[in-house]
Amino acid sequence: MQDKSFDTVIISDLHMGSDLSRAGDALDFLRSVQFRRLILLGDMFADLNFSRLTKEHWKFLGYIRKLSNPRHDIEVVWVEGNHDHGLTEVMSHLVGIPVYQQYEWTYAGKKHLAIHGHQFDSFAIKNFRITHFGQLVFLWLQKIDSKNKRFARYLDRLNTRWLRLSAQVAQGALSHGKQADAERIFCGHTHAPLSTERDGVAYYNSGAWVDLRCTYITVGQEGVSIREYVPEEIDDRDSREERVEASSDSAGIAMQTGLLAPVFD
Repeated sequence: MQDKSFDTVIISDLHMGSDLSRAGDALDFLRSVQFRRLILLGDMFADLNFSRLTKEHWKFLGYIRKLSNPRHDIEVVWVEGNHDHGLTEVMSHLVGIPVYQQYEWTYAGKKHLAIHGHQFDSFAIKNFRITHFGQLVFLWLQKIDSKNKRFARYLDRLNTRWLRLSAQVAQGALSHGKQADAERIFCGHTHAPLSTERDGVAYYNSGAWVDLRCTYITVGQEGVSIREYVPEEIDDRDSREERVEASSDSAGIAMQTGLLAPVFD
């Protein structure tokens, strides 16, 4: 990646607490770039069970808290996703950042809008109980899957294709962006990076950080780009091996919210 300085960086669908989460790579990425604004575009967590968070996940949260310190002059915002539901107040206090259902900002004279995208997923909206049960089954499957989680990652991609999520979310987002007079709209949720345009509105999906291919969005002087993060070294360690007590710095984040210091299986 040649240009490492941007106005805005957007990442989504980290699903911390899941064995598929690549929070360590996300942390390495954020440390490697400079930006004025960071948007966490939803589904930062897999569910509300903090006991599933690994040391790697707590380190990521600790770094977000550091970025939110006013002395860094970086705007950090979190846009709530469907997996994050119920964590709004906890998350805001946990890492010291504001939480939004959707977030608007202006850059280069253009109105930008960020919304997670589950609002345009008709299956998830109409079948909340089934969706929640499926999420629990999927977390269980990750436990029994092989070390590199190939089957679980295949199921994740298959789910997106079967439900035709990419096209459905894109069309819903484009209509929403048009009604909001936005020129650019950004979503996550589908785990599939995508860009398209309709009626003067440009749509971008940031992908996810749970597959072997992790993607993010940058907004800068050269426009909007969907980029792939390529780590210098691939870490094949089983995330379950890292379920040890978090460092004092990371554990301190949990203590500030009244949560017990994390104890892992």
